[in-house]
Amino acid sequence: MKVIILGTAWPYRGGLSAFNERLARQYQAEGHEVEIVTFTLQYPSFLFPGKTQYSEEPAPEGLKITRKLNAINPFSWLSTGRYIKKQKPDIVITKFWLPFMAPALGTVNRLCKRKGTKRISILDNLIPHEKRFGDKKFARYFVKSIDGMVAMSKSVLADVDIFDPQHLKPRVFCPHPLYDHYGETLTRKEALDLIGLRENQRYVLFFGFIRDYKGLDLLFDAMADERMTQLGVKLIVAGEFYGDSKPYMEQIKRLDISDRVVMHTDFIPDHEVNRYFCAADLVAQPYKSATQSGVTQIAFHFEKPMLVTDVGGLPEIVPDGKVGFVVKPDAQQIADAIVRYFSENWQERLTEGVREEKKKYAWENMTNAINNL
Repeated sequence: MKVIILGTAWPYRGGLSAFNERLARQYQAEGHEVEIVTFTLQYPSFLFPGKTQYSEEPAPEGLKITRKLNAINPFSWLSTGRYIKKQKPDIVITKFWLPFMAPALGTVNRLCKRKGTKRISILDNLIPHEKRFGDKKFARYFVKSIDGMVAMSKSVLADVDIFDPQHLKPRVFCPHPLYDHYGETLTRKEALDLIGLRENQRYVLFFGFIRDYKGLDLLFDAMADERMTQLGVKLIVAGEFYGDSKPYMEQIKRLDISDRVVMHTDFIPDHEVNRYFCAADLVAQPYKSATQSGVTQIAFHFEKPMLVTDVGGLPEIVPDGKVGFVVKPDAQQIADAIVRYFSENWQERLTEGVREEKKKYAWENMTNAINNL
């Protein structure tokens, strides 16, 4: 079978690239021919001013990656659609995450339509976290261009009804698979030594791009609780700011928590991701809104308990009391959960729960869901 994956890949960086490249390798392992068609320009500079989009990692070995699509150049949409159609793929898989991308991705999918080709989308979001990334009209244009959809959270699956209320297009729920390609598991001491942190502390990890909806400000407020000092808890922030860093730095100063927060706010390259997860005792995602998150799947891979908020699909993936704690996006509840985790010795039992729950998130489940559509 010939598979084309349309979306983000090297030289772009971040979770979208990681997902598409890992999916491509899964199809290769199953004996299929795979090509990723990615961007020459993904985001115009006005969306993320001053941010570097490109990875410093070498090109991934063994993957065919073709750069053709410019997100804001309609002529490239036409040429990309024609190129894909000419390849005569059996499946075109489009990772959809922002309505802003709908005109480009929807047009390409329309142009590559042919007998024998199924156009399937894996949906991160249909409704954006922020208005500047487009609206429902854009998403509707994209949904009309595909033949079927895989939603990675039940909340997104429900959102599909807004755009296809008559269920004319097949859709299925399949949770985000494990991110299992970030290197070997390190001992806690090895990881802490590499980061330069002491062993005699307890560490909560906030990982990934820092954006307003991810609730880092709530986590800072939680860290101001004096019980954190009594329990020896520190927060590691590992990820790059995607907005203005000034409000966060001012908040740290205002709360007087600089001695409780370790800020590593450069982009974390793939080969260093394991250091942060293996050093952490607990992974926190205090999101104010969400659908699903790849961070949970990295935590599952490294067998780390999680603290998440009760938004979007996060509670589906992190069963409360089994692999972590689920709370409201409220600083006091977040603080209480962290204190409970460390003071009541939950780490061992939740780690066992993570080991059991992670079995659900094999990559072949995703390829089977796509193929069955």
